[in-house]
Amino acid sequence: MDALYPRLLVEDFDTAARFWTEALRDLLGIEPVKVLPDAGYANWDLGGEAVLVLYARKTIAQVIGTAALPPSAPAQDAAMLVLRVENVDDAALRLGRHGASALAEPQDRPEWGPGLRSAHLRTPDGTLVELQSY
Repeated sequence: MDALYPRLLVEDFDTAARFWTEALRDLLGIEPVKVLPDAGYANWDLGGEAVLVLYARKTIAQVIGTAALPPSAPAQDAAMLVLRVENVDDAALRLGRHGASALAEPQDRPEWGPGLRSAHLRTPDGTLVELQSY
């Protein structure tokens, strides 16, 4: 049973599914368990545990009654997906090859913790991602 896993609500399901399929294949060597474009749903597991789920924002908006609201407002990011990786520099390059944009290049962050290195990127669907190693 998965106790906790990230579920990203995405505006452009096809773009997000394509990016995360390529990125997770490259970073973790995993393939999606299922991709259901008509339902706006995709998920990836590693070792029998959920790693990531994508869900079309419009689908959940219909379920919770917020479909009439604007999909997003100009604001600071409200969430960030953090991925622990062995090599931040290499992972940042890989995600860049799949279309992610660098926001903060890889750098050591001793003020965040001993030996911590991080980079921040934005995926093609707009998700803020932090890569970190420590």
